[in-house]
Amino acid sequence: MTYTAGIIGAGGIAGLGILGMHDEDEIGKKKVRASHAGGYDATSDIELVAVADTDPDKLNTFADAWDLDDGATYTDHTRMLQAESLDVVSVATPTLLHAEHVLDAVEHGSPQVVWCEKPIASSLEDANRMIDRCEETETELVINHSFRFTDKLQQLRTLIHEEGLLGEIRSVSTQFRMELLRNSTHLLDTLVYLLDARPSVVNGYITGENEAADSLGADQDVDDAAGGGFVVMDDDTFVTIDCTIPRDISSMNLSFIGSEGKLYMNNDDGEWRYWSLEDGEHVELPLPGIEGEWTWDEDYERAFANAANHIQDILNDGVENISPGVEAAKSLEIIIGFYVSHYTNGTCTVPLDRPLNGVEITSW
Repeated sequence: MTYTAGIIGAGGIAGLGILGMHDEDEIGKKKVRASHAGGYDATSDIELVAVADTDPDKLNTFADAWDLDDGATYTDHTRMLQAESLDVVSVATPTLLHAEHVLDAVEHGSPQVVWCEKPIASSLEDANRMIDRCEETETELVINHSFRFTDKLQQLRTLIHEEGLLGEIRSVSTQFRMELLRNSTHLLDTLVYLLDARPSVVNGYITGENEAADSLGADQDVDDAAGGGFVVMDDDTFVTIDCTIPRDISSMNLSFIGSEGKLYMNNDDGEWRYWSLEDGEHVELPLPGIEGEWTWDEDYERAFANAANHIQDILNDGVENISPGVEAAKSLEIIIGFYVSHYTNGTCTVPLDRPLNGVEITSW
């Protein structure tokens, strides 16, 4: 069976390419595989048939790059949702618009799946509205936290939770580039995915620095910034998070200390190392069943195709969604908690209740 897909937002992550990740002469001129359109193109049963964006020039560029038929572009996403019979809708717009566009997708269309870019939303209140409405309409909400769709990370999670690779995890230290919503949501979702836990206590610090404004040529200020702090998870794991580093000197790394071993992951340098605790000494061993280390060039590039094929499996076979909205809300809880903690000069507990769950962090 062939399913139809449409995309709201014709920007870089939708399929045009992103400066800093792709060469400037490739932007809008080639099929960028690490994108929503690239993901659909890698499936056997999902066909991209429509795209919506408020910028007509961007729409035309997108349609040319992805060989879309005449009449497949819309400057009003609600018209696309009403005119096209879409099984899948991608939301690839700025974070501040995610809630509006996900809710519009289920109100004006009838998709079986909505594939929304990370992070899920700008506030916990919006995230919960998205989750609840998709649940009510029996729509699968898949959040594009790409690391969950990489084979090596899935294998590592199995080793940790089904085979007890590290025993009881006691402490984790992490580091990634600024900004918290735009970039570090990847790190935080990886953390909660591997721990299979949610935050309980958060203490944060926000630097106010944002380097995305220059790289994106943005004409407006946003709240999203560098920051970090500590988090106590609901399984009592203590986590330190440093997301204050500029892109050009950062490395995405996580270090886990458990009762039966320790693990070091550096995804920028392609280095994963594992030590088993044997008779009181850490002995370095290969990670069982994992060949090589996670890399951006290979694993991240394939994540979009993996995500789209996972959506295809949801449609065909009803497999369990591995990146649902309720999971994505966990990383957002940490980020919002950092802001609330910083601006109130105190430690906060999560999930946040009203009115704090309505705190909105603007980003692109």
